[in-house]
Amino acid sequence: MAAGEPSAEQAGVGHGFATQQLAEQWLTESYEDLVEDGWADVWLYEGDRLVYGPMSLSQ
Repeated sequence: MAAGEPSAEQAGVGHGFATQQLAEQWLTESYEDLVEDGWADVWLYEGDRLVYGPMSLSQ
């Protein structure tokens, strides 16, 4: 992200979710905003373990 654009934390990235289902629900609801804000890919982690990603947000 370029200077002046939202940080990962502001976009919800790095935010903890109680379950993978809640994280995926947030992604579904936030998809368009993430793309508009310039995010190209997302990753899902459980703690330090990569669950999946990078997952492209481009169609």
